[in-house]
Amino acid sequence: MKKEISNAFGKIFLTIEYIEKNNLTHNNWLGYQTLDGIMLGADQCIDVISFYKCPYLLNDNRLVVGPWDHALEWIANNWTPRAIKAGLTHFAHVVSPESFAALSAEAMNAKIGDSFQMQIFGDFDEAKKWLLAAQQEKEMAV
Repeated sequence: MKKEISNAFGKIFLTIEYIEKNNLTHNNWLGYQTLDGIMLGADQCIDVISFYKCPYLLNDNRLVVGPWDHALEWIANNWTPRAIKAGLTHFAHVVSPESFAALSAEAMNAKIGDSFQMQIFGDFDEAKKWLLAAQQEKEMAV
């Protein structure tokens, strides 16, 4: 199942997909992100996390253009508590290290504190491995 979220001009700025075989939700953000778009897309992500009871989010910002600091307060104070209530425990954030989006990801990490496990990655495969390892740790603890 893949959701495509479009802006008012019909341009896709986010795809959200639950990947059953890996039990993770994959967000792929594209282009410049407005506050309204971030709010819409992040809310849709919570719906997917809640529906599939999926605590693992692979959030890909490699194709994001520019910073998204304008959404940090909303993410920290509004989205994060709702995402945790929906079941989110692990957030792997993939960025291009030289991008402004990477700076926004670091600011987000500082704002949310210990709300859930979050790590920032410059490599998609490493981020996915981290989420899969967290799943294995949880299964071994049960």
